[in-house]
Amino acid sequence: MARHLITSALPYINGIKHLGNMVGSMLPADVYSRYLRQRGHEVLYICATDEHGTPAELAAKEQGLPVDEFCAQAHDAQKAVYDGFALAFDYFGRSSSEQNVEITQHFARRLNENGFIEERAIRQVYSPTDGRFLPDRYVEGTCPHCGYDKARGDQCENCTRVLDPTDLINPRSAISGSTDLEVRETKHLFLLQSKLQHEVEEWVSRHEDDWPQLASSIARKWLNEGLHDRAITRDLDWGVPVPSDTWPELAAEGKVFYVWFDAPIEYIGATKEWSDLDPENRDWKSWWYDVDTDVRYTEFMAKDNVPFHTVMFPATELGVREPWKKVDYVKAFNWLTYYGGKFSTSQKRGVFTDQALDILPADYWRYFLIANAPESDDSSFTWEHFTATVNKDLADTLGNFVNRVLSFSKKRFGEEVPAGGEPGEAEAKLGEEIARLLTEYESQMEALQFRKAAAALRALWSAGNSYLEEKAPWLEIKTDKDGAALTLRTAMNLIHLYAVVSEPFIPATSAAMRQAFAVKDDTATWITAEEARALTALTPGTPFTVPPVLFAKLTDEDLETYKERFGGSPE
Repeated sequence: MARHLITSALPYINGIKHLGNMVGSMLPADVYSRYLRQRGHEVLYICATDEHGTPAELAAKEQGLPVDEFCAQAHDAQKAVYDGFALAFDYFGRSSSEQNVEITQHFARRLNENGFIEERAIRQVYSPTDGRFLPDRYVEGTCPHCGYDKARGDQCENCTRVLDPTDLINPRSAISGSTDLEVRETKHLFLLQSKLQHEVEEWVSRHEDDWPQLASSIARKWLNEGLHDRAITRDLDWGVPVPSDTWPELAAEGKVFYVWFDAPIEYIGATKEWSDLDPENRDWKSWWYDVDTDVRYTEFMAKDNVPFHTVMFPATELGVREPWKKVDYVKAFNWLTYYGGKFSTSQKRGVFTDQALDILPADYWRYFLIANAPESDDSSFTWEHFTATVNKDLADTLGNFVNRVLSFSKKRFGEEVPAGGEPGEAEAKLGEEIARLLTEYESQMEALQFRKAAAALRALWSAGNSYLEEKAPWLEIKTDKDGAALTLRTAMNLIHLYAVVSEPFIPATSAAMRQAFAVKDDTATWITAEEARALTALTPGTPFTVPPVLFAKLTDEDLETYKERFGGSPE
């Protein structure tokens, strides 16, 4: 089986993330990783908190904590939420790790040796009020492209255009709010992306036809506009230090690497963190170094991260002139909006992941978010849509099917899978339909088409309900007890099938369905087409229990409570 390296865009350290962050990178990566593991592939799913740069310093300052202490606490808080969402990372690291410092500095030295880093004197915003140079995110103002008045000096959150602080209209200090700003000269390191333009273009051209249109179009747009040399150092107290053996003057001034230089390198750094925990059995280089034909590397991210992963980081890897693994497939997502407006960490608008888990278990959110993933366009979260989806798909289609099959069988046949009856035309027809839908589900998962995969999974659940309505065992038992036993046994086999194949989407619920049956040595990780047609995984006499209600239906009162707490509009 293939080896799959999977990463999702690193969540910023400054605060708990909202649902848009979850569905834009980490959750689909988890669903895909779980699916691949079930199909027998070797998978390494890596993520980490992105701990450097201005957001960390500003958030630490706001909380009155040293930045390293703040980052340690925030990392643990984020990890707890991701555990709550059942994200099955193989490792969730930290970009402030010693491993990332080591590898980032190695990359910088190699780029310098190869002529792709240059020291330049630049003019940068300085705040007399704060007594310091202000790196990009320390400067806020109005975006010159779209007029958004809360744009940061590195990128406009509204239109995603990459900016320099000096581009902003009416700039102000993010520290003090002072508009008394000056532009002074200082020295920084620049990555000479312009010298790598042709190589990046050639690399992108070999991959872009395979990528989603969203990813390839963003990469091509950047390339068509021309790659510019970009500063990769900043005047900050927190970050990967510029190595003194290569740039002693800048190191003495306390320069650190720009967060968007070291953050993608942390994918490698976090893998080394994972490897260093068990070096006798884990080899981080076997995933990253000289493995182009050995490992398939898939990245998950929202569209604002695409330029950095399809252009900037590949340029860095190419310039190092070493055989580091480059991404094979970029799964890019649009934005999940909140009633048509943006989720916003900085403005605390929308539902945040910790709040979501306070309201309902993770599987409610996992299913809804993936079933409505913003793949081809932005999608909108509304409480009305959420409650309708939970009630229709989870409570009625799946949950009710499981409950009524097991409850009715227990009542009429006892606590074992009933014996009796031989499969007939209805069961053969059902088996073919299940095999067809399972193939569709597999096809969409292989293609990383998550909404279509969710639709195929939903259709699998619906097929069981259609069969149950057609056979009507509650009527059948009055005249043909063996026929009713066959119907219920077939339905129970469907429940077991659902438990296996639904696991990437709803792992806790899948475990509850599987645990309802006392199957000795139940090691099934997937269902083959032949097994789907036969529907005989469970045999007569297998003990079972009726699990608690899998999904509670949400009421109008619940809906109003949610809207009152979070608002029924983006404002």
